Amino acid sequence: MATYHNFSDQAVTSALEAAKRDFNTPDLGVAVASEGVAQSHALSVLAECIDVTVEDNKICLNLPLGLGSVCIPIPINIPNGQAASACLSLCTTWGIPTGAKVKVIVAGVTIIEQSFGKC
Repeated sequence: MATYHNFSDQAVTSALEAAKRDFNTPDLGVAVASEGVAQSHALSVLAECIDVTVEDNKICLNLPLGLGSVCIPIPINIPNGQAASACLSLCTTWGIPTGAKVKVIVAGVTIIEQSFGKC
């Protein structure tokens, strides 16, 4: 049976608060940076990276925001028990969460990245 790794609720909450702060303007349609460049309405915010282990060529995670539980396939032959990191970024539009992105890193190299929802 696969082990499902969890991201911290506090890290998810902090990332969402940071995304909302970026759009605290009275008129979001006119959000303009000080240099005069129009600000994008889409933002991806890193929530946290956690330690995970490879099991049967996959990493299994419980995702926040009601996105469910997933197992991400590892594209190269990495032995069971290999230490890795899973980094969660939350995708937002106007500070409202729309999805999540997970990067799996082994020995400092991103080996797979998958999005869930709208990113």
